[in-house]
Amino acid sequence: MQVTETLNDGLKRGYTITVTAAELDAKVNEKLVEAQPDIEMKGFRKGKVPMALLKKQFGQRLLGEAMQDAVDGAMNKHFEDSGDRPAMQPDVKMTNDDWKEGDDVVVALTYEALPAIEAPDMSGISLEKPVVKADDAAVDEALQNLAKSAQKFDDKDGAAEDGDQVTMDFLGKIDGEAFDGGAAEDFPLVLGSGQFIPGFEEQLVGVKAGDEKAVTVSFPEEYGAAHLAGKEAVFECTIKAVKAPAEATIDDELAKQFGADDLAALKAQIVERLEAEYAQASRAILKRGLLDALDTAVSFDLPPSLVEAESKQIAHQLWHDSQTDVDQNDHNHDEIETTEESDKLAVRRVKLGLLLADIGQKAEVEVSDQEMTQAVIAQARQYPGQERQFFEFIQKNPQMQQQLRAPIFEDKVVDHIIGQITVTEKEVSKDELQKAIEDLENEV
Repeated sequence: MQVTETLNDGLKRGYTITVTAAELDAKVNEKLVEAQPDIEMKGFRKGKVPMALLKKQFGQRLLGEAMQDAVDGAMNKHFEDSGDRPAMQPDVKMTNDDWKEGDDVVVALTYEALPAIEAPDMSGISLEKPVVKADDAAVDEALQNLAKSAQKFDDKDGAAEDGDQVTMDFLGKIDGEAFDGGAAEDFPLVLGSGQFIPGFEEQLVGVKAGDEKAVTVSFPEEYGAAHLAGKEAVFECTIKAVKAPAEATIDDELAKQFGADDLAALKAQIVERLEAEYAQASRAILKRGLLDALDTAVSFDLPPSLVEAESKQIAHQLWHDSQTDVDQNDHNHDEIETTEESDKLAVRRVKLGLLLADIGQKAEVEVSDQEMTQAVIAQARQYPGQERQFFEFIQKNPQMQQQLRAPIFEDKVVDHIIGQITVTEKEVSKDELQKAIEDLENEV
């Protein structure tokens, strides 16, 4: 078997692999010897069929397998000897199309090699990490929001005002005919909540218990139900009760509604939740700063095929993000052309992806089975009632397993790097942290 270099340009590699006819014949014989003990043929005992007869009977069938094994073996040995790692699936083509049994097999192997990467001196990287404490104002705001979500209403004698809750029966009609989804009984509606289409709630201001009110509104032109969009409707409303919001009391009873023993325990839970949220946001900012620093600190050749594939994916996603009327899962459209923006993003993502992968490999960073299980469980929660089917799907789909493993691996590598750099904590306000997160999200 002979391997001859035909191309060495940047990261592009090309080789010719020649498998001689004698080597192929030896491979076929090897397979026949391996199979001989289990072969039965009329006139011979099991495992005693002569090799010449076996070769005549099965040799042609095994020739294709022998070719594949020989070429695969040559490729594996080449990658082992050269140390090359292909960026994508290598292109393998047989060059002698007129091949016949007895000829040598000549194969052209081409691929783009992953670059050699030299990680920067991590001790030279210094970053600032924003830190936010859950102060009394933030805790009080959270308590107010909880109290609002647990809002209670008390009966009132007067007319309904904005913020009051109106309980009613209603029947909607278009051109005098009732329509599906346009009726309800004992429906509680808080006026001013915007729960109903524009113009509806405003017409109920001033009603009292026992009143009957005809509310005339027009469905918006862009309304979700096409048969109602743009249509004028009359809702016949019977007001059963009018209630005013009771004063929200932040006390032990409120705490118990949210599963806490008392108000102090609820406050402790809020502090823990807020600081966990702040820590998550702070880490996102630190991670972005680290990736920016690494992007600036390293430079190496990138496999063009990886950059092109990533740019196409980014361009496709950016196009979907700009098409609000197109389903994100609908890919039945013309191919999206890459742009300067998608190319720039692709270069950054491929470079950082290769760098983190290289650092992680050298540091022997691994994703444990437990971490993978937790990731699968978290993902499965998005499919209530179908968790078992989701688990089975993941088990049978290596690509999905990799999609779940990749972000875990990346975060572990980032943590590994953060342990080697200089990180200075800086206390900031909640608003400053929120602004930093918004800036980060707005950056492409």
